Amino acid sequence: MVKKKTLSIFKVSVLICSALATQVSCSSSSSKENKTNEKNVALPVYTVTKSDATTIKDYLGTIEGKVNVEVRPQVEGLLQEIYVDEGSFVQKGQKLFKVDPSTYQENLNNMVATEQVAKAKLKNAQLEVDRLKPLVQNEVISDVRLASAKSDYQVAKATLDQAIAAVRSAQISKDFTVITAPVSGYIGRIPKRIGNLVSKGDKEPLTYLSDIQEVYVYFSMNESDFLYFSKAQAKKDSIEGKKYNQNQKLIFPEVTLVLADGEEYAKKGVVDAVNGQINRTTGAISLRATFQNHDNILRSGSSGTLKIAEVKKDVLQIPQIAVNELQDKTFVYILDQNNKAQKRNIQLSGKSKNNYIVYSGLKENDRVITSGFDKLTDGSPVTPILQK
Repeated sequence: MVKKKTLSIFKVSVLICSALATQVSCSSSSSKENKTNEKNVALPVYTVTKSDATTIKDYLGTIEGKVNVEVRPQVEGLLQEIYVDEGSFVQKGQKLFKVDPSTYQENLNNMVATEQVAKAKLKNAQLEVDRLKPLVQNEVISDVRLASAKSDYQVAKATLDQAIAAVRSAQISKDFTVITAPVSGYIGRIPKRIGNLVSKGDKEPLTYLSDIQEVYVYFSMNESDFLYFSKAQAKKDSIEGKKYNQNQKLIFPEVTLVLADGEEYAKKGVVDAVNGQINRTTGAISLRATFQNHDNILRSGSSGTLKIAEVKKDVLQIPQIAVNELQDKTFVYILDQNNKAQKRNIQLSGKSKNNYIVYSGLKENDRVITSGFDKLTDGSPVTPILQK
């Protein structure tokens, strides 16, 4: 009986020791696992430096032909003929429209008849002067009659001049019934139809005619960007020793035009005109860029996006892949002196190729982690792999 009791106590002791050993073993294993988890993670790190950055500014623009002419009738009447179609190309002097000329032809005929009458009266007045001259010389009649005849001649001559001018005016009016192209270019929309009454006082022109061998792209630039280019020009002139000239144009970099389909236009443009005032309502200034368009790809009324490069001196840049966004926050992970990751909120001021330009939140020589963010939390130890 004593032996059985002693054996039972021994078994219990063995079980307790076994349980304790297992617990110690588990604790040891857990401790080792925690130590493993706390091992440094090797991640690429970029050292923040200052350098020059080229940023691209986008501006919405509207395209117009260098010559964009309203075609209007110069006389009133029914539209009799339309010789062209919308969108067609016409040469300078080519017939576009015809207004019913019957009224103007009749008026011209009347003026021509009036001219003939005036010529006949002038001829009679001349004959009367010629007849009276010898009579006055022979003292058959007095000088008064000759002077009166000469006066009648001058009146007849003036009447003829008026008649000739009236004929010219009537001829011009008749010629205006045929409306021709003032320049070579493309025909715009034609709102009128044959039979419509047209006049030079109409609110809407017969059509627009655009010469698009060269085109203007009009766009607006905010005051801040305009000041940047103005200051850059002043600094450049100062370095080159140029004196201020009020007639000197502000020189911009070459301009790239992105079309509505997202493709860049093959030719570069030049900003060649700047409005004299900044719009108080919008805080922007209007500018104009000129593009060659010999292949006629660009059309009046089209739109596009202008891209102009800005060079910013000595700014902080970091790779775009280093930047994280969460809701309205922009942040990066930096390494502190102990090589531990720290989350840092930043503000950006633009892009330069594959980099972001940092406005605030970082300083020179800060070390920024560029990948492996899923392995990081604040305070995570990191083995830095330096990148250039």
